[in-house]
Amino acid sequence: MFETIEYEVKERVSWIRLNRPDKLNAFTFRMNEEVKEAVKKATDDQDVRCIVITGNGRAFCSGQDLNGVEEGLDHGEMLRTAYNPMVKQIVSSSKPVVAAINGVAAGAGMSLALACDFRLAHESASFIEAFVHVGLVPDSGSTYFLPRLIGHAKALELAMLGEKVSAPDAKELGLVTEIFSDEQWEQGIVEFANRLAGLPPKAAALIKQTLIKSFESSLDEVLESEAVAQREAGQTNDHIEGIKAFTEKRKPIFHGS
Repeated sequence: MFETIEYEVKERVSWIRLNRPDKLNAFTFRMNEEVKEAVKKATDDQDVRCIVITGNGRAFCSGQDLNGVEEGLDHGEMLRTAYNPMVKQIVSSSKPVVAAINGVAAGAGMSLALACDFRLAHESASFIEAFVHVGLVPDSGSTYFLPRLIGHAKALELAMLGEKVSAPDAKELGLVTEIFSDEQWEQGIVEFANRLAGLPPKAAALIKQTLIKSFESSLDEVLESEAVAQREAGQTNDHIEGIKAFTEKRKPIFHGS
């Protein structure tokens, strides 16, 4: 079904692997479309509780494959038709999305990582807003996500200077949730994904949704949004299970109902 990515579901986790290792997993328009389709497929799958996006080979994603860019290309139209729908699909997914950054995340590859809900980095991973080096502006959501994650001043520095950021520095900035050594990498990602997969799905989806909406909302709107979300979450069997497990002093088992 897919040509530029690999897709599998294992133990309630959907794994999406960018699969152009010889090109450092650089984006093609086909890959944009396939990532979008894979995230939608995982979102629609009731058996999936968490989505992991990673790369095969030594890179996460090096950005747009410049060999596939024709001279005179309308970059704005390219974003509207290829990149923006992919980013919107990730953000709108009701499932938590994890970027497992196994190597360099550059340009639109960094934007892809920023669009995810969590970023786990290999100790050798790096981040670079490479756009300025080819006379372009950060895109695919970078100018939205980056200042919200690390603040305006540092975002401006990374975007305008285009300097490489190591995994430890990214962790200190707040870009990365956790760093794993080479020995810890595979098991660490699986354990983190399984932890997310064990959450009550409705509550997780509502947490993601309400936090995103809060950036463009007034306090009154946020308070009402919380009330609406809490009412919906409070009517689930998972809420009943959580209360019961608390009183019985055991770990809850959430079934997603």
